[in-house]
Amino acid sequence: MTGKKIALVTGANKGIGFETSRQLAGLGIKVFMGARDETRGAAAVEVLRAEGLDVESVLLDLTRSDQISQVRALIEKNFGRLDILVNNAGMAHPEEELFVNSTATVSRQALRQTFEVNFFGLVELTQALLPLIRKSPAGRIVNVSSMLGSLTLHSDPGAGLGDFKLLAYDASKSAVNQFTIHLAALLRNTQIKVNSAHPGWVRTDLGGKEAPMEPEEGARTSVALATLDNDGPSGGFFHLGETMPW
Repeated sequence: MTGKKIALVTGANKGIGFETSRQLAGLGIKVFMGARDETRGAAAVEVLRAEGLDVESVLLDLTRSDQISQVRALIEKNFGRLDILVNNAGMAHPEEELFVNSTATVSRQALRQTFEVNFFGLVELTQALLPLIRKSPAGRIVNVSSMLGSLTLHSDPGAGLGDFKLLAYDASKSAVNQFTIHLAALLRNTQIKVNSAHPGWVRTDLGGKEAPMEPEEGARTSVALATLDNDGPSGGFFHLGETMPW
């Protein structure tokens, strides 16, 4: 057992998840870094341990129920609770190009594969870990979404999204936002806070080279929501402290 806060960040071996892990660990939090590739996860952990940070790699592919169960068992056995869950792992299917409206062409397979990771896996993991989060004195759940999941922005021709219409990816993030709202309602009489985060357009494998933000800045919204005070919001959608439209 430990007096430290315990966090799990999914998709943590690179990009925004890696930086989220670094920043949380820099605040004195023990961070389990979930990665679907064991070798890459271990390499990421070594980088942060060399910086003196308390991090540990866990094998976690969100499409694998057995790995979700194993992560839950590991945390339960060693700590008995989970204080922070950052659902960061996500994918955009190769069929979908960043500036092309995929609505008439995206395949059923692409839709299913995207939802399997971005929504179904996220929900299954959160449900599995919720009993441990309930044991935290101040549980925090952060669902990493995207402004591309905003129905309000997509339906506004003046919002600047133009042909950023990746149906599978965007719909999966809209579903994540709905999960945030529903879970926050379920937990409204508890100490747990649940919020969606828009990290921004970040220069990662998913965001592409054209993105204006670095992963360090992209991680800041998740870190802020993961470390909210007791009077902080729940059931909202935020980017760098600003409320995003659903």
